[in-house]
Amino acid sequence: MLYNGFKFGMLLQFAIGPVCLFIFQIAALKGFYTAFTGVLGVSIIDGLYILSAILGIAYIIERKSTKIALKIFGAIVLLIFGASNVLSLFNISLLPSLGLDNVSYSGNAFLSAVILTASNPLSIIFWAGVFSAKLAEEGMKRRDFYSFGFGALLSTVFFLTIIFITGSLTGTFYLLI
Repeated sequence: MLYNGFKFGMLLQFAIGPVCLFIFQIAALKGFYTAFTGVLGVSIIDGLYILSAILGIAYIIERKSTKIALKIFGAIVLLIFGASNVLSLFNISLLPSLGLDNVSYSGNAFLSAVILTASNPLSIIFWAGVFSAKLAEEGMKRRDFYSFGFGALLSTVFFLTIIFITGSLTGTFYLLI
């Protein structure tokens, strides 16, 4: 289940959004250590969202009608997210977002990452909606929820670590030129 959660989490990580760009930019501008604190902030909030999804779904999932409703909810969330992505090509905003310009770069990357992740609709939609629907779809037992969720959280840490290392190297390379 840990591996399945990691694979599922990696699929979600490829929907690159403002949090990923923030980590990359912080790494390029402020360096490795500062970006690492940002990754910790993102991981804590993602972990809380995953835990909330697990705890909420663990009690609800036992009813068949609820399981069907969760699958429908997950499908609606994906449709809204997809429509938002398509409409954004035409400069139409369906989902509000907290842009990179709205986050303070005062040097506290951890706090900025926490605020950005906690208020990012993409994080909320993915972890609360899509993750819950995935748990319902898989037909897992309760004890498997936590290892699946931990695998998904590891994907956040893994992916953002690659992003901040790349950003750090980019910033270093830029300084050499």
